[in-house]
Amino acid sequence: MTAEKSVPSVSVTYAQTGASTKSNELGMRAMQERAYEKRGEQYLLIKSPPASGKSRALMFIALDKLHHQDLKQAIITVPEKSIGSSFADEPLSKFGFWADWEVEPQWNLCNAPGTEGSKADSVGAFLKSEARVLVCPHATFRNAVEKFGVEAFDNRLIAVDEFHHVSANPDNKLGVQLAELIERDKVHVVAMTGSYFRGDAEAVLAPQDEAKFDSVTYTYYEQLNGYKWLKTLDIGYFFYSGSYADDILKVLDPDEKTIIHIPSVNSRESTKDKHREVEHIIDELGEWKGTDPKTGFQLVHTSDGKVLKIADLVDDSDQGQRSKVLAALKDPAQKNNRDNVDIIIALGMAKEGFDWIWCEHALTVGYRASLTEIVQIIGRATRDAEGKTRARFTNLIAEPDASEEAVTEAVNDTLKAIAASLLMEQVLAPRFEFKPKKPTNVATEGFDYGEGGYDPDACNVGFNEERGTFQIEIKGLAEPKSEEAERICREDLNEVITAFVQDKSSIERGLFDEELVPEELTQVRMGKIIKAKFPELDDEDQEAVRQHAIAALNLTQKAKEIAVGGDNEGKGNTALIDGVRKYAMDVRELDIDLIDRINPFGEAYAILAKTMSEESLKQVASIISGKRVNLTPEEARDLAKRALKFKQERGRLPSITSADAWEKRMAEGVAFLARMKAEAANG
Repeated sequence: MTAEKSVPSVSVTYAQTGASTKSNELGMRAMQERAYEKRGEQYLLIKSPPASGKSRALMFIALDKLHHQDLKQAIITVPEKSIGSSFADEPLSKFGFWADWEVEPQWNLCNAPGTEGSKADSVGAFLKSEARVLVCPHATFRNAVEKFGVEAFDNRLIAVDEFHHVSANPDNKLGVQLAELIERDKVHVVAMTGSYFRGDAEAVLAPQDEAKFDSVTYTYYEQLNGYKWLKTLDIGYFFYSGSYADDILKVLDPDEKTIIHIPSVNSRESTKDKHREVEHIIDELGEWKGTDPKTGFQLVHTSDGKVLKIADLVDDSDQGQRSKVLAALKDPAQKNNRDNVDIIIALGMAKEGFDWIWCEHALTVGYRASLTEIVQIIGRATRDAEGKTRARFTNLIAEPDASEEAVTEAVNDTLKAIAASLLMEQVLAPRFEFKPKKPTNVATEGFDYGEGGYDPDACNVGFNEERGTFQIEIKGLAEPKSEEAERICREDLNEVITAFVQDKSSIERGLFDEELVPEELTQVRMGKIIKAKFPELDDEDQEAVRQHAIAALNLTQKAKEIAVGGDNEGKGNTALIDGVRKYAMDVRELDIDLIDRINPFGEAYAILAKTMSEESLKQVASIISGKRVNLTPEEARDLAKRALKFKQERGRLPSITSADAWEKRMAEGVAFLARMKAEAANG
């Protein structure tokens, strides 16, 4: 892989304020304090990045519910047994809290032997006992609810960790049971997730259930900004041709502590022999010198005389050996020892709940279908550790090859990887609060408006460092009217953006349609996605959500363009904040029409053009343009609706000879419909 093939990663620099790791007088960090303020809520959803302290936040809330809110018991359910250890005893009073967290050994069913069936009986025994806290896997909880019915859980707290494992799909048993528990309304629920995407393709809860939850959102930005050591996070994707194992050293630095996730055996990138792939990576790194008898780590001599300790979690042929390696990785005595291990190679493991604070590089081979999985993998590298100032996530993807039969699939994977990258940028950026520009607006306390301060005659951009929030004034911005639309604009813009950038025709046209009028994506496609996603909102609220979502996406993209800079060498560090402020200052009058005229995928294309070989890029473009239809009846109808709005505002219909591309496109939509009507009338 040549140097020019590397995709410039977006690079976000944080302030290292230390705030997210400092504790208050009750021993709570910033996120935990924010969650504890809402401890009285019956239904609470905590969205917060990996390693921000969700399990301890739950301990504080659960103790309050048991001691001060008259709940009988607390049941904590986790997706896999290994995560149960996050809820082990904690001497919270040592740090200022009024009680300690204690789980009697017999009631931590993650450690108990036996089948899920017999464990379900243990849940039954717990419900009848005087004990206060139970920890169990999701499977055990599902079986217990099935066996004893939802009413057996009345007056208890149900805490669901890694909540994105639940879905509203009728085949998802835990999702169905949760809906029944909420409908009965006799339990308290605390749901926790490190993902900012609700179960990817499927909603976790039905909208009417979700409306009952109060949310606590702690952003990646706040988390990383408040660290003591980690300052910069890079995200990039790289293309390779041939076998990935031959190219891996071009993105893998043996001096960085790295977790490599090799591709799933069913994926296009896999050679179908996972053991051979691991051997190949080890061969590329240096000379194999055997296995450490104590830890089971592979020992490899590099050309510069270093001995690398490599943990192989892929080889499952010898379970005893694998258990030894896992035990060595989880050995509490080694938690703060940076030299314990250098590289971990995994396939399905070392993602969720896996804690190795020294990891500096999460290197993932092959496209990952789940955004939640990508967030979890990145979370492995974003722990704060002494002396670790930089971390990165790299996605190594196979370049589409014209001769391949699966070329369309390869193109789709490339588009999906770009979508995932756009979404991660959105997750890592500060939070946006948009408000319409009005003559009556005044400065808001806590926001820094830059050198000249707040200017009543301009569109201002304020930034609140502590909460990592931008306040941006936009001319002509529609405000949400209903509570639900307000909640979506405040909490769920990432959900809307996820649906949009994963919409295949949007990303294809945004990247490869040279005749694209951006409003066809920003107004028509985004409008349609919002109508489908939030049918309960009226037209005005749907339009307000659309404008807020497109503003968040396009401002992040414009900021990234400025941050990455023209030649992009070494400029990635000017962080997104300066970029957002600079863009807003450059245009002076930030209005919604201007934002709608930005192609949301323009910057992604610029990066793609720097990474993929010209031949591959042309080929991808021709595959996509070969499928394009000029206008469908449905698109024409959407354009005609926008034309009607145009007529209400300007007193005339859009003109087909207009110099303005968007006005001309709306007129084409009207003409297309007129032709269809005429053809139908003429039979």
